[in-house]
Amino acid sequence: MLDLDAAYDNTKAVVESAELLKGFDARSNALAARFSETMDIPYGKGVREKFDFFPGNPGAGIFVFIHGGYWQMRHKNSFRFLAKGPLSLGMHVASVGYTLAPEASLSEIVQEVRSAIHQICGFAKAFLADTEKMVVSGWSAGGHLAAMMLDEPSVLSALAVSGIYDLEPISRCYLNQALKLSPEEILNLSPMRIPCVPKPMAIVVGAEELSELRRQSLEFATRRAAEKIPVTFGLLEGCNHFTILHELENPSGVLCRMLASLLK
Repeated sequence: MLDLDAAYDNTKAVVESAELLKGFDARSNALAARFSETMDIPYGKGVREKFDFFPGNPGAGIFVFIHGGYWQMRHKNSFRFLAKGPLSLGMHVASVGYTLAPEASLSEIVQEVRSAIHQICGFAKAFLADTEKMVVSGWSAGGHLAAMMLDEPSVLSALAVSGIYDLEPISRCYLNQALKLSPEEILNLSPMRIPCVPKPMAIVVGAEELSELRRQSLEFATRRAAEKIPVTFGLLEGCNHFTILHELENPSGVLCRMLASLLK
């Protein structure tokens, strides 16, 4: 029988995860120092309801990144470093924070991110961004939230990295202690269980990730392909749950190249 607690414990599965996260923080602090005037823009009343904005080229689209941490950990500030890759494409970049569980339910978190999307569009107009050319992206739990944002009118496409697309297994493991998922949330907030939005999506996972994350990514991509909805599936060799993000940070990385394709 599958041990769901172990099957979804990414931090324990990657021995060097603490060291990798320290590197994320250091590189994020260095990049944020160059854009201090557009960090921590509030979009709601909550302490974490803020986004960071990295201006790109006039007329360029917007890359929105949603951090992970199983909806109950991590902070947007640790993932500012990822703006480096999309900025190299000339894009404007926004990184979204949100209230964590158990302070907020998953339903409330989804609504917060929707609000952030709307506020980012308004804010980005001052930098002459093309607000109809938005690619929403996220990692881990952020991949789930990115998939949930595809129905937003301003969203052109999505890049989901190491995401969760079916909440049912999450409801049966340690992660649900904070989330307290209701049957309605499992049904209505699982991208696998709701109608697919017919917009292009890239679904990517590391070959060295936990088997449950690989399964969820492949099954969601397979479903979209079966429904003839534009989808690209990527299994990135040599990447675990944390090192896969280097492929977005690096302007020549696989994820950065996939992002460029989503803009075409």
